[in-house]
Amino acid sequence: MINLENNENYLKSYDSISEDVKYLTNSIIRLKILATLYKCPLNMKDINSTTSLSYSSISSNLHNLELKGIVYREHNKYFLSNSYRMEVEQVLRLSNLLDLLNDFFNILDKHLVDVIPNQSVVELYLIGNARLIESDGVDVYRIYKFIEYALESADEVKCILPFYHETFNDKLNELAKNNKKVEVMVPHSLFKVFDEKSEIENLSFFSGEKAFLLIITNESMILGLFKEDGYFDQNRLLTSKNSDSIKWANNLYKNFKSKNK
Repeated sequence: MINLENNENYLKSYDSISEDVKYLTNSIIRLKILATLYKCPLNMKDINSTTSLSYSSISSNLHNLELKGIVYREHNKYFLSNSYRMEVEQVLRLSNLLDLLNDFFNILDKHLVDVIPNQSVVELYLIGNARLIESDGVDVYRIYKFIEYALESADEVKCILPFYHETFNDKLNELAKNNKKVEVMVPHSLFKVFDEKSEIENLSFFSGEKAFLLIITNESMILGLFKEDGYFDQNRLLTSKNSDSIKWANNLYKNFKSKNK
């Protein structure tokens, strides 16, 4: 596993291929294909068997990857190009992310992931121990209840809240009144609403509307994403109590705040 102290070297390499990386991270399907080909060359049937992706998705994405020179075909097998293999190994560590991608496919696929700062994309491997929580037909409010409980039991909280939620705000106000450390970032368009209804002193805003939900407590991290249609996905979250995952979330908060000063 890569240490956080080594990130500077990875970020230097990341900058040189930032457009390619952005292209890949905008589609978890492409990233899954690349992660699979990183291990060994495969034909389309083997890629389908390994990833469970549809043939149409594999075919269209392989075609685009070929056009970009990221993969090439030889004797009906697809290979990751040597030059790109070196960059993938150094920057994204795709060989270590394959299991993570399989586990988190539902939260990353067709969601807005390009709002995550580049530095945090580099550190994505740190959340390998996170788990996916999904609501179901029995308890459609499971996700919101999970967040509420995390806020209730926290001793300190940092949040990126891309929307206003009355109960979340009440929980944060209670923490602030009890002299708990609370820091919250909200969209500029909603800052007045939060400011009027909040007891939080450390309240700031970010520009733009595209973001994600991030909650970091002394015990856990929670990440929620928006879908491509612009609506928040209230049916699934990533969460972890692992120290590496909490480090990743804290760095994400710092990177996002720095980007939106």
